[in-house]
Amino acid sequence: MPGDPRRPLAHFSAPNVSHYDALLLRADEERLYVGARDRLLALAVGGPGTIVGQASITWGPTAEKASECAFKKKSEETECFNFLRVLVALNQSHLYACGTYAFSPACAYVHLENFTLVASGRGQPYLDGKGQCPFDPQHTHTALLADGELYAGTMNNFQGNEPIISRSLGGRTPLKTDAFLRWLAADTAFVASFSMPGDDKVYFFFEETAAEFDFFERLLVARVARVCKGDVGGDKVLQKKWTTFLKAQLVCAQQGRFPFNVIQHASAAPRRPGRADFYAVFSSQWQTGTEGSAAVCAYSQEAVDEVFEGKYKELNKESSRWSVYGGPDMSPRPGSCSVGPSSDKALTFLKEHFLMDGKVQPRGGQPLLVRMGVTYTRVAVDEPRGVSGGTYRVLFLGTANGFLDKVVELPKKPHIVESIQLFRTPEPVKSLVLAPGKGVLYVGYSGGVLQVPLANCSGYQSCAECLLARDPYCAWDSHNRSCRAARDAGSHA
Repeated sequence: MPGDPRRPLAHFSAPNVSHYDALLLRADEERLYVGARDRLLALAVGGPGTIVGQASITWGPTAEKASECAFKKKSEETECFNFLRVLVALNQSHLYACGTYAFSPACAYVHLENFTLVASGRGQPYLDGKGQCPFDPQHTHTALLADGELYAGTMNNFQGNEPIISRSLGGRTPLKTDAFLRWLAADTAFVASFSMPGDDKVYFFFEETAAEFDFFERLLVARVARVCKGDVGGDKVLQKKWTTFLKAQLVCAQQGRFPFNVIQHASAAPRRPGRADFYAVFSSQWQTGTEGSAAVCAYSQEAVDEVFEGKYKELNKESSRWSVYGGPDMSPRPGSCSVGPSSDKALTFLKEHFLMDGKVQPRGGQPLLVRMGVTYTRVAVDEPRGVSGGTYRVLFLGTANGFLDKVVELPKKPHIVESIQLFRTPEPVKSLVLAPGKGVLYVGYSGGVLQVPLANCSGYQSCAECLLARDPYCAWDSHNRSCRAARDAGSHA
């Protein structure tokens, strides 16, 4: 049950089901699909205050797969299950779901009308999920569906040291990063991916050990990588591999302090067709004590693209040092989304020049928000319209100890409207999904799903309290002399 008695939250959990990690909201916001451990659930979420279980599919590994998992020294108590990790809507009638399947990733099509797994020609519903879903439930991953194709960032092997960015499904040749060329460090941890409607690129956010710095200590860096949707792979060079893969460093730092270099999650806020701002939450590799600190940095898509259009880095194989590539420019530019296949010369260049020299700086040159004693695990961004007609950016930030911070972005500095205790006992927020049309946020965690109203206006007793809260979801209703949701109070505010 939720932890704050002043704020009733609708809650759903099913007997013997745990790890409600993957959430997918139907476009009409009437149904929430949940991927859990050995289970796929369909929940009816029509109105605020109600979450009702509608249908359930039990999808655990076979006894044979579970015993193979245990034989490979994995835990039968905690790891040799099917933790559902990928959940995307293919069309109106089918979902595509993937799970760890006892360290042997598997995927399946889900028929929504009768909520069952679709059997393949061989009568077996499961497809190989390698390259689409992690083997290890502890590994972070990301996946999205764009134009009927699945773009995924995950670990591609049992040992967990071969990260991959792949494209599959659809009718085109599957593509992936080149493991031999080490485009990604062995410890890469993916946290998010985005594709804006009207844009021809897919962006991946992750962290990895930096190869370009000559430090004795292992230095983690946050990265953004980019691939083009039109990529068809190379003809002779980079066959079935990306020919547009580029990556760059993301900076989130305050002057005079250790940088926030460990990226936890990211979210995108669309601005206009094909353009967005990216909000990412960070912690630091050099945190002292148990409390640590967290930062939120915002990046414009233009700032990201500018770095990808800048100079490349290159590795001197004799000295093993990275420096700026100073050679001649090529046209079309290697890694760009130019139409048509690139020349072998450009692809040979790209094999070695996948890292950009420039670093992506946050909007304003510094973090939007820094908080001590907190670790943020998730971020979601909403853009409500205030009573005056203007729009606001509101960040919902889930923490490692089960709180939800609601932060409004204001011209001078962000304002924390409230901090909500979600659970009675501290545990991490695993996923956040906004339902702006319903005015609620869904929170996935190990023990279930919570439905949190975006507005909590009744807590403000007077006009002054209502206005000073600076909550874009609330407005003072002078007719009824009460603080109400802005959408209800509009005509009397």
